[in-house]
Amino acid sequence: MAFQPDYHNLLDVVENRRPKRLPLYEHIITDDFIRKYCQKEFRMDDTTLEGAVDHFAQYAAFWKEMTYDGIAYEASTCEIYPGHGAIFGGMPGPIQNRSDFENYPFEEIYDIFWKRYKNQFDALRIVLPQGMKYYGGVGNGIFETSEDLVGYEYLCMMQFDDPELFADLYTRIGDMYIRIWKRVIEEYSDLFVFFRMGDDLGFQTSTLLDPNTFRQHLFPQYRRIIDLVHSAGKRFLLHSCGNIFPVMDDLIALGIDAKHSNEDNIAPYDRWIGDYSGRIGLMGGIDVNTLCLKPYDEVFDEVYEKAKRFRYTAKGYAVGSGNSIPDYVPVEGYKAMVDAVNRIRNEEK
Repeated sequence: MAFQPDYHNLLDVVENRRPKRLPLYEHIITDDFIRKYCQKEFRMDDTTLEGAVDHFAQYAAFWKEMTYDGIAYEASTCEIYPGHGAIFGGMPGPIQNRSDFENYPFEEIYDIFWKRYKNQFDALRIVLPQGMKYYGGVGNGIFETSEDLVGYEYLCMMQFDDPELFADLYTRIGDMYIRIWKRVIEEYSDLFVFFRMGDDLGFQTSTLLDPNTFRQHLFPQYRRIIDLVHSAGKRFLLHSCGNIFPVMDDLIALGIDAKHSNEDNIAPYDRWIGDYSGRIGLMGGIDVNTLCLKPYDEVFDEVYEKAKRFRYTAKGYAVGSGNSIPDYVPVEGYKAMVDAVNRIRNEEK
């Protein structure tokens, strides 16, 4: 029988229940990877609704063909900020002092966002396959926005050189995010099985700022967004790369329902399951290096063993890469992961 998607499997995971069928989950599968996998042209043209529909029809068809129950979509905020680029490193952002902050066009970003993404959101509604829903929403998190508007190195200095400006920055970003998120939820909530924010807070050995700094300035803004999502009857997943174990209890206390992103160099996925599966749903588990560096048979065997084990040692669990599927992931590594998951599904029928 042809694969029949059912987004309720993903809903079970974010509600920390074991789903009837082991779901696949990806934070991102890039257009470049889809183009490579399908060996055909695949580009975004969202200058018109028709162009966006054409793109997302192909995009959604790929996710269904790969046997996902949901489809990742997020509208990146960092891409639209005036003066964008500092998040990539090597340059200061447009806000370096109080004058920059007061003159930055925060009020314009709402309109810029909707001018850029309205066609995309409307196209999502038109092409959604039966049985599927999207997950995601507003892309880039509050910390990533602060990195883009200031620059990571300059942000580290600002918290000591001008702590009042540092505090005001996060409040202002939070206000901006709430305004955008409210409209997304009001107009498109029915399309999403859950909402998600991606905000990388760590690297391999620690969080990117002191945990207490996150607790004081960042997490109050997280709570506003999580409460807004929950008030609409939706669940909230946090994607965050890096070693964020020092703040995981804080994040769970804020109300996150699920977590994604892992690297074996930081901790084996069994730690995530042992420490947190009793409280939140978990997504991922397969290190991107596995997909990139090992041949098909080794990837298949590793995914088969781990996914089968994680499915029953965790409550809510969906298998996927520990990060995302960019263009440099080999097709055979990705295909081995999908094939292994479908072997498990067939054995459980």
